[in-house]
Amino acid sequence: MKKETGDEDGEPLSPVARLFQSPGNNCCVITMIGCKTKIKADVVISSLKQNVSKHPRFSSKLSNDGSSWIKTHVNVEDHVFVVDIDLEKIQEDGESLVKDYISRLTMFPLDKSKPLWDIHILNVNTSDAEAVCVVRSHHSLGDGTSLMSLLVACTQKTPNHDTVSPVNVLKRRKTVHKDKIPWFLRLVLAASSSVRLIWNTFVDLFLVSAIPLFLKDTKTPLKAGVGVESNPKKFCHRIVSLDDLKLIKEVMNMTINDVLLGVTQAALSRYLNNFPGKIRLTAGVLVNLRSNIGIQALTIHFLSYAGKMIISIGVDSTAIPNPHKLCDEMEDSLKAMKATLLERGLL
Repeated sequence: MKKETGDEDGEPLSPVARLFQSPGNNCCVITMIGCKTKIKADVVISSLKQNVSKHPRFSSKLSNDGSSWIKTHVNVEDHVFVVDIDLEKIQEDGESLVKDYISRLTMFPLDKSKPLWDIHILNVNTSDAEAVCVVRSHHSLGDGTSLMSLLVACTQKTPNHDTVSPVNVLKRRKTVHKDKIPWFLRLVLAASSSVRLIWNTFVDLFLVSAIPLFLKDTKTPLKAGVGVESNPKKFCHRIVSLDDLKLIKEVMNMTINDVLLGVTQAALSRYLNNFPGKIRLTAGVLVNLRSNIGIQALTIHFLSYAGKMIISIGVDSTAIPNPHKLCDEMEDSLKAMKATLLERGLL
C-alpha cells in the first residue's frame, strides 16, 4: 500500500467520525450477506478493484494522529479473507460456525495502517444461504447508506462503469390534514393540551428526582459492567412481516417507530420475567443521558427491506448468553399485539 502524493494533509474527520474513533466507542458495522451459490474470491476481488477507488472512505486510511483521512492505493487482496472450513468436521452445523466466527471477529480490531474495512468469505451452508460473506467496516467510514452504495456498485452492472451506482432514497411524504377543526375547538384543545403538558412535566420531574434517591434498578443481565466493549459479542436476527407492523401502526394511529419501541419494551419485559425474583427496572428512554455513551451490552437494530422487517440483535455474551431467546420474545410480542387487535375486532 502506498500513499498518493499531494494528500499528506488529507480530509479532516467529521465530528461523528471522531466520536466513533474515541476510546471506548470504537465500533464496527458487521454486515452478513447470504448468497445462493458458493462465493468465488477472485470475482469479489476483481469487482472491488474496479469500485473501491470510487468511494473515498473505503480507499482512505487514518493519518498517524487519527485526525484526517489520507487517500491511498488499496491492495484489495489484503482486505479479502477466505475462511478455511473443514466441511466434514462441522457437518450440518454451518450456521453455528458462522455465528462463532463473527463473535470471534469482534475481538480483533481493524488494522489502522490500511483502510478500515475487510471482507470474510465463508463457503458453508446455512438455513438461509449456500455461502456467507461477512463485511466488517469501521463506523467512522459512514452510515449504512455508504456501505450499501459500495455493495451495490460491486454487484450491479451500470451503463457507465466510471460512476458509482446510486442508492435510491425514498422521499418523505407530506402530511395532509383533511379535517378542518373550528377555531374555538382548536383553542380548547390547545389549552387542555398545555395544562396536561405542564402537569405531566411536574410529575416527571418529581419521579426523576425521587428515583435516584429512594429507588434503584435491580441488577439484571441488561446492566453490563465496565469494559463491555472488550467482551466477545454474539449476533442473531429475526425476519418479521413489515405488513403486520404497518397494520398495527394504522389501527393504533402511530408511527412504525412507536410500534417497534412497544415490541422492544414488551420483549425485554418478557425476557426479564423469566428470571427469578422481583425485578425493578426503570422504563427506557429515547435519549441516552448516561456519562458512558460507548458500546453497551445490548444493541437492537431494525431494517425494513422488500416487505420484511429484519430485527438484528448484538449482545455481550457474558451478560446475555442466549440472544436467541430475546429474539423469540420480540417475535412473540409482535404476534401478541396483532392477536390482541384481532380479539378486539380492530382488524
